[in-house]
Amino acid sequence: MPDPDPGPVRRAQVADAERIAELLHAFNTEFDTETPGVAVLAERLRTLLPEPSTFAVLGGSPATGVALVTLRPNVWSDGPVALLDEMYVEPEHRGGGVGSAILQRMVEICRELGVAAIEINVDESDAGAQRFYERNGFSGTDPDSGERAFYFYRALGAEE
Repeated sequence: MPDPDPGPVRRAQVADAERIAELLHAFNTEFDTETPGVAVLAERLRTLLPEPSTFAVLGGSPATGVALVTLRPNVWSDGPVALLDEMYVEPEHRGGGVGSAILQRMVEICRELGVAAIEINVDESDAGAQRFYERNGFSGTDPDSGERAFYFYRALGAEE
């Protein structure tokens, strides 16, 4: 049986900043994570999206899912490394193929941009997301050694 049609999937434009912000805000709200709100996120996106180091992919019409990606130079490769900063599909649209379609388009864009590798951080407890990324060709282990990959984090606040 063919996968359901996820609807249009496309690279976002600056004009999409408000919708992307709404989706990102919904993501953080759904998972009880702090958010600066739609207005702040939209303003930041209007600044970041025109830059070559940030892009987003939207899926659905109207958009029901988003991937937000940043690129950085890397000493180990000729091309940049991409970080999937955020990936979100509205709950009522999950399981219909939009997330996989967004991820596939994100990989295509990364290839077009000469990206050497894509990194994704997933919470240890989020087994569903881990399975999703693995189904879509990503691995939580080093391809050379087979060792598990770990993500370390330190916030730098004003008091430091």
